[in-house]
Amino acid sequence: MGYALSRMEMESEYYNSDTSDSGTDINSSPRKPAHSLDHEVAQLTKLGSAPHEKLSHIFPGKREFSVNTVKMLAGRECNLSGRGRFSSADCCHVLNKYLPAYSPSVIDEMTTRAYVSQFSADGSLCVVAFQGSHIRIYDVDREWKVHKNIIAQSLRWTVTDTSFSPDRQNLVYATMSPVVHIVNIASGARDSQANITEIHDGLEFSREDDGGYSFGIFSVKFSIDGRELVAGSSDDAIYVYDLAANKLSLRIDAHTADVNTVSFADESGNLIYSGSDDNLCKVWDRRCFKPKGKPAGILMGHLEGVTYLDSRGDGRYLISNGKDQTIKLWDIRKMSSNIKCKPIFRKYEWDYRWMDYPPQAREIKHPYDQSVATYKGHSVLRTLIRCYFSPAHSTGQKYIYTGSHDSCIYIYDVVSGTQVAKLKHHKSTVRDCSWHPEYPMLVSSAWDGDVVKWEFPGDEKTSAPSNARRNRRM
Repeated sequence: MGYALSRMEMESEYYNSDTSDSGTDINSSPRKPAHSLDHEVAQLTKLGSAPHEKLSHIFPGKREFSVNTVKMLAGRECNLSGRGRFSSADCCHVLNKYLPAYSPSVIDEMTTRAYVSQFSADGSLCVVAFQGSHIRIYDVDREWKVHKNIIAQSLRWTVTDTSFSPDRQNLVYATMSPVVHIVNIASGARDSQANITEIHDGLEFSREDDGGYSFGIFSVKFSIDGRELVAGSSDDAIYVYDLAANKLSLRIDAHTADVNTVSFADESGNLIYSGSDDNLCKVWDRRCFKPKGKPAGILMGHLEGVTYLDSRGDGRYLISNGKDQTIKLWDIRKMSSNIKCKPIFRKYEWDYRWMDYPPQAREIKHPYDQSVATYKGHSVLRTLIRCYFSPAHSTGQKYIYTGSHDSCIYIYDVVSGTQVAKLKHHKSTVRDCSWHPEYPMLVSSAWDGDVVKWEFPGDEKTSAPSNARRNRRM
């Protein structure tokens, strides 16, 4: 037992050391937190990712929140927790020591910009969408071989968004068009060219009374049960499409500018979140929408447009990325029923599509900021850059991660706000990235056309260790 513990401790020290050739900045030394989050979500995060209190007591009355893995294993052997096993929070605490921030490897290279990269819910598939009408689905469990090579139909500008169905049988993709297409990805054919080798059914989101007005879809998502789609569009509206009835079931005049991002709040499908270029995030309750015709609440705090939002999945918390170069964490219980202040007009000229963010604007604060916390350091320019909570299964949603215009991926600690990692490899804007739901693996896609996989060194599930690393371990 003594030999095993000493050997494990040596390996732990090796794997927790910084990797100089990884192109990653890891903040291993303690730093002053960006903020002290004194809120219920901080307690929920700790409950989901902190070790059992009896495993974390190093002395009577003194608790250590970052517990060595070897100590946790010894505590489990002694049954200190009384369960005889690790809880899900204990497992998350161990896995959180192994951030997918090292060993970048290029999965694929294209000559056009990559706009979307997303894992399926179980992590077995990964979809990447490019500006040049290409959508590729990779089989993660088969060494990232191309599972489906899709050529999009009715492409306008680029593929703006994609979404897997919960059963992984279908994929929907959107472009700057009012038609969303759905593809059967479970069919045997590897190549899927729209209406030539396979049928890409078009789901019409425009109405007969639109007068021929054309708009684009920026965001589209499946509901958890796979029966509906929600979409945000350039005509300031939110759409809900009933797949069983094959028709549009709801249209909401939601904002006063482009609706860049939408999401179902939880598995019930009753709550919908939306974010817009009018700087607002809104919450919509479909159970009481028809009698009122108004949002259930409004969340104010961003000084510029909202590019993306991600739900924590509990129907209560969400994060949003903004063109004011910040990510904000929201609690919908703090939302207001109406806008409390007049729109804030800039005293400077700025367009995020081709200009840098003005230095003087970084010091401006919203007079009615309702957010719980704000995260800064990344750059939101040129495109609708996305941000996410880290997976609940493997990290307890302890982190927030985002792409950035400076060609990097940033990882923040939810509670402290500290930037814990900065991933460097790409040569252009990173628009999207996705954390594997189970393993310490992350995929990023950028405007340089590269699809890159990030792992922790020695992750034997996803890659075999190099000879040098194997020899050192021996």
